Amino acid sequence: MKITIITPVYNGAKYINQCIENVIGQNCTEVEHLIMDGASTDGTAEIVRKIAGIQPHIRLISEKDSGQSEAMNKGIVEAKGEIITFLNVDDYFEPNVLNRVLVVFNDLSSPSFVCGNLNIWNGDGTLKHFNKPDRISLVELVSNCFEWPYNPSAYFYHKSLHQKTGPYNVDNHLCMDYEFILEAAKHIELKHVDELWGNFVMVENSKTENYHKEAPEKAFYDAERIRRGFIQKLSNSDQKKLFKTLEMNKPMILSEKVKAFPLFAKLKNKIKKLIYN
Repeated sequence: MKITIITPVYNGAKYINQCIENVIGQNCTEVEHLIMDGASTDGTAEIVRKIAGIQPHIRLISEKDSGQSEAMNKGIVEAKGEIITFLNVDDYFEPNVLNRVLVVFNDLSSPSFVCGNLNIWNGDGTLKHFNKPDRISLVELVSNCFEWPYNPSAYFYHKSLHQKTGPYNVDNHLCMDYEFILEAAKHIELKHVDELWGNFVMVENSKTENYHKEAPEKAFYDAERIRRGFIQKLSNSDQKKLFKTLEMNKPMILSEKVKAFPLFAKLKNKIKKLIYN
């Protein structure tokens, strides 16, 4: 069994070395690192080619794409591993995570999705939030009451899962991973391992960091539109479970969300209206 790590990147020369070294430092023999470069102009591809010359587990595909979702989909098609994940150039795994994941998946049927815990870091190195997504049924996810697997450095899944979910939505540029996870939860039971696996860094001027600063309402409403779409398709029994979950966990929703991501504080009234109405 092999893991394919897909790294979509465009002009990531500043971080690509540390990303590659993080994977090498895992000391995992059953790994493929697939770098999906979107025709960078800052020397990213040249750096990867040089390292790939002495590290045969690294493969580079450098060509223009329409954005991150398309790069991810191309990587999935190219992946040789049965298990896949994504590692952005500025994020990183905890030590020995890949070998641990292989052990976990050895006992699972295909397709499976497994997430661990995640540290979310500010760009200055201070801890922003500890993400522990341990309530991840579809009903729990669409309830907005609980943590969801926020970054792929802490989750892994069988490539075959895409036979059920389809590819990532290329028209979704802000929360394609959230949409995919909800779709996965619709088809299979997602699993959580209570171990720290990944680290997500809110690097200054990165896409995620910029959206949190400049377009929080768009990011929120995109996710809310997706969430409501899944709610509308719930069975009657699951809708009853959802209403019960919301009644039992109302106090957690806003307090936890505002605590985790301050950008939601100024949207509090809008969130309350959308969630409770």
